[in-house]
Amino acid sequence: MNSRLTAGGFAALFCGAAAMAALHVVSDLDPLRGMISEYAYHPNGWLLPVSLTLLAVGSALFAVDMARRNMGRPAALLLGGWSVCMLLIGAFPTDAPGMSLSMSGGIHRYAAFAAFVCMPAAGLVVAARGGRHARALRALSFAAGVFLVLVLVPYAMRMVGLDPGAVPAGLTQRMVVVTEVVILALVGLTAVTGRGRRPAAARAVVQDRPVNAVPQRV
Repeated sequence: MNSRLTAGGFAALFCGAAAMAALHVVSDLDPLRGMISEYAYHPNGWLLPVSLTLLAVGSALFAVDMARRNMGRPAALLLGGWSVCMLLIGAFPTDAPGMSLSMSGGIHRYAAFAAFVCMPAAGLVVAARGGRHARALRALSFAAGVFLVLVLVPYAMRMVGLDPGAVPAGLTQRMVVVTEVVILALVGLTAVTGRGRRPAAARAVVQDRPVNAVPQRV
């Protein structure tokens, strides 16, 4: 990799994912029912903000790298938004199970929702530019959107007075997180392999322009 920013982004992404995996291994929370945010109340809960911070740093480095290479400001802004949301999720823990919604819990909840929206949107924006990872990015972004809808099902059930106990909310949330981390990794790979890529319309304009045109004398 020629870009130190992208290399640093992948290092942070790998370490953040490893910290999240370690948290799942050393904790006894049920991954089918328990939400990832509940790890904060376990003995090794310090791994959660560490993981989120590292993932945020990786995404921010990718965003800066893409912006410096003029690879699309919308995608860079979406990655930056995802980074900010991940930092907020780590800084403001959710409420303990059974407690009413507090300010910290509210910030945590809405920052998580915004992050879950930003990354699939960034994946679709990057996929629209083409490249070898475009098809995978598009498929994963749509999958993340479907998983996000499934995550919202328990909240919708509670609003209408239904018990969401049978819904594996923890599993669907983890599917969203894993999918979005893979999207982030593919975006980073696109930043490396798709350097200097321009939309087809812009390339066509350049190709149609005369190369050796000599200005005529009057």
